[in-house]
Amino acid sequence: MSTVQPQVNPMPRINDDAPDFEAKSTQGQIKLSDYKGKWVVLFSHPADFTPVCTTEFIEFANRNDEFEKRNAQLIGLSIDSIYSHLAWVRNIEQNFNVKVKFPVIADLDTKVAQKFGLIHPNASETATVRAVFIIDDKSKVRAVIYYPMSCGRNMDEVVRVLDALQTADKHGVATPANWSPGQDVIVPAPQTQSDAEKRVNQSELNVKDWYFAKKKL
Repeated sequence: MSTVQPQVNPMPRINDDAPDFEAKSTQGQIKLSDYKGKWVVLFSHPADFTPVCTTEFIEFANRNDEFEKRNAQLIGLSIDSIYSHLAWVRNIEQNFNVKVKFPVIADLDTKVAQKFGLIHPNASETATVRAVFIIDDKSKVRAVIYYPMSCGRNMDEVVRVLDALQTADKHGVATPANWSPGQDVIVPAPQTQSDAEKRVNQSELNVKDWYFAKKKL
């Protein structure tokens, strides 16, 4: 006799629609759809009042204005209670003189965490892993970054990825390894033989070969 297995929502992948949610946060009820038209950096942490997570929250809070300048909204998440979140962000302000201005979701029922694949049983059965989902202004998942429990995130890299995605969208280009704003970008490779032949003679580009060309913005 067969048993019916519960349906599990697949984790959203790059260029998937980000699953909408409504959840209680430190700034009241929020929906992901409330932020349509803005980029969203949704990041999860294992638990409140833990040292690595505290360092991350301090750095996210310190960089909040940088994200806002990029039309991006930070949203934190863990499966701790709203009271734990409120106590923790107040503790961070008191001990480190840093105010957390972005909402932090209290996901006690794990509904949001399950939608985004943030609970990995082999890492922890009771905590969300460290993850970052960068969601664009059309509610598409554009980047997914996971970290182990022991490794704090590099905020420079999160900002860099956001810059790279926005630059690619605006200019129709790609960004090379270790790229940062102001550096040359990669021009998409030609798709026809005729365009490949033209590419090698384009003096306005830094052409290494028909498939590899860079330019300044």
